[in-house]
Amino acid sequence: MLWIPVILFVDTNSNIYSIQLKGLLKANIEKHKEEIIRIKLNIFFANFYFYPLKDRSTRSIKENIDRKKISTQQKSKGFRLKTGLKILRSFRIKKFKIDVDTGDYIINAKMFAIAHLINSDAGEFNINFEGRNRILLSIYNRPIYIIKAFINI
Repeated sequence: MLWIPVILFVDTNSNIYSIQLKGLLKANIEKHKEEIIRIKLNIFFANFYFYPLKDRSTRSIKENIDRKKISTQQKSKGFRLKTGLKILRSFRIKKFKIDVDTGDYIINAKMFAIAHLINSDAGEFNINFEGRNRILLSIYNRPIYIIKAFINI
C-alpha cells in the first residue's frame, strides 16, 4: 500500500477534478443539479456517490454533543513549517499547463514575453488573446515518500 501512487488531476477546461490511488480508489468531483457538487467514488468496480454540501441539520442532538466533546478533548500540537515544506517537496508534477487571458491587451502583451521565457519541462505557460482560461495540473506522490518526509526531519 505504501508504494501505490497517489495522483491528483485538475483540468478546468473539461471540469475534471480527481484524486486516485492507482488501481484501488478514485474520487471525482462532479456537478450536480440539486446539490451543486457530488463526489463519485470508484472502489474497484463499485461506484458510490457522496454529497458533501448536503444539509446535515437532521443530526440528533446526542451526535452534536458527542462531536463537541471530542473536538474539545483533542489538543493541537502544531504543524511546523519545515515539515510542511518537506512534504511539499515529496510531490512530483507530471503535467502543468496554464492558458490565461487577463482581458487587458496591454497586460497580456507584457506577460507574453515572460510566459515564453519560463516555459520549461516543468510546465507550459501560454498567454492568449481569445478569452480562454485553463489550468491542467497532474501531481503524484507515494505514501512512503510522505512518511519519509515526517521521519527525516
